[in-house]
Amino acid sequence: MLHFKVVRWQNFLSTGNQWTEIQLNKAQSTLIVGENGAGKSTMLDAISFGLYGKPYRNINKPQLVNSITTKRCVVEVEFSSKGKEYMIRRGIKPNVFEIFCDGKLLDQHASVREYQEYLEKNVLKLNHKSFTQIVVIGSANFIPFMQMKVWERRDVIEDLLDIEIFTKMNNLLKEKINKNKEDVIEAKYQINMLEQRISLTKKHLNEIMSMQKSDRDAKLKKVEELETKLNDLRLQYEGKANHVKHLHESIKDRDTIKGKQRKLNELKMQLSSKVQNIQSQIEFFKDHDDCPTCHQSIDEEFKEDHICEQQEKQLEIKDGIDKMTEHFDEVERRLNEISAVQDTINSINQIMMNLNSEMTSTQNGIKELNQSLEEVPQTQETDDLDELNATLGKNKEKHETLLREKERYEIASSLLKDGGIKSKIIKQYVPIINKLMNKYLAAMEFFVQFELDEQFNEKIKSRFRDEFTYDSFSEGEKMRIDLSLLFTWRAVAKLRNSVTTNLLIMDEVFDSSLDTTGTDEFLKLITQLTQDTNVFVISHKGDQLFDKFHSNIRFEKVKNFSQIAA
Repeated sequence: MLHFKVVRWQNFLSTGNQWTEIQLNKAQSTLIVGENGAGKSTMLDAISFGLYGKPYRNINKPQLVNSITTKRCVVEVEFSSKGKEYMIRRGIKPNVFEIFCDGKLLDQHASVREYQEYLEKNVLKLNHKSFTQIVVIGSANFIPFMQMKVWERRDVIEDLLDIEIFTKMNNLLKEKINKNKEDVIEAKYQINMLEQRISLTKKHLNEIMSMQKSDRDAKLKKVEELETKLNDLRLQYEGKANHVKHLHESIKDRDTIKGKQRKLNELKMQLSSKVQNIQSQIEFFKDHDDCPTCHQSIDEEFKEDHICEQQEKQLEIKDGIDKMTEHFDEVERRLNEISAVQDTINSINQIMMNLNSEMTSTQNGIKELNQSLEEVPQTQETDDLDELNATLGKNKEKHETLLREKERYEIASSLLKDGGIKSKIIKQYVPIINKLMNKYLAAMEFFVQFELDEQFNEKIKSRFRDEFTYDSFSEGEKMRIDLSLLFTWRAVAKLRNSVTTNLLIMDEVFDSSLDTTGTDEFLKLITQLTQDTNVFVISHKGDQLFDKFHSNIRFEKVKNFSQIAA
């Protein structure tokens, strides 16, 4: 239960620097009277400003500060809820907004709006609109339930039955549905884009593979050509090698012939030297008659014999030289033949070297081509395609998840709409509301059959079953309906245990709309139905009502400042 205890204020509206304090739980019923402008309704504005940051009446916030003191406007409201003691302090010049729980100031790191939202949702559990329907009824800023639009009536009922959470959930769900819708569209767009990219990549890959096949075929053909060429080169090489082998066979006597040539040269030189020696001796004996050594004369016969003998030797040697020359010519001729064969061998060897080099180059070419053919072509496009397929799979999974999420949201939305869970809860309470409403109308001797349907449209029947609307009644009858609704809301709140409070404030309810009979019946109703409620009635009819209340408060104006009379 929300149990209000004290409200106090200073420098608020017409109140001065002295604190004005009202004990809200002191008496069961309290009458507040005073002259016009004395500050009777200030209590309403103070409680409303303290709890919600705005006055009950249509007053601009800057006008709440007393125009004489012009500063330190402060309102404090004390109450208890769920076993905890709270005090709300709110002020202007300077701006103050503090929430104390069991004497400790609650964290103020949040913004003023978040701080106020915490107060209404977690502490009061009562918004300003419901406050004006359950706690306060007055002539200044009170909009009767029956004069509200259908959506406003729904807000009051939902807050009263503590089912506005479903509306908030539905609003949050709408945001999620919109976000889900955007995500589904985005996921589908991404899937389409990926499928297009995959199609283009596959097409490109096919083109590359086609090019690779052509390149492979060309390489295979080139390998075949090179292998044919290599075989031809090998055949040529082998032919040349065999030819060289035969040539080497034909000149295997080269060393022997060279040896003969060397010996023949040496012998020829020796014979030539002997011929020269013999010629020298012949010339000596021809030119000399005496021996140069012993100086004896040489016998002519001896000279002739010796010269003849040497000439014969010379002829023999020359004959040997001639024969040796013939043999030497044969050796020279053979050596020339061998040299010619060697030149041919050298020429063929050079050709074989060229063939060998060309075979090596051809073998390397075949090896490189075979290696390139054995390699598996790894292209960037293949890697991209694998990555795109993996991303596409993830996006499809995400899309399916979002579609399942969409189905859940649609089910939740059908439950959270006005025709869903809320409708079932309201449907259970509509008969109770109508029963209580007719009970309070009968207690005020207003005998009509009042019914609200599940869309909060009213149907009012007289005792003769004539149907009326709210606007068909007089102001006094409308007031009886409004008061009956007030008590109905409080009873339903207590039954529902959503918003139960000890405080009930009525501002000038009796002064215009209710006649004497209605006033008496209403006071009886208060006595019967508000035993656990602290009722405050603000009225000009002080003389008629003083003896009907447990407590009386009179406001008066002293030196332009409102205060409670002693």
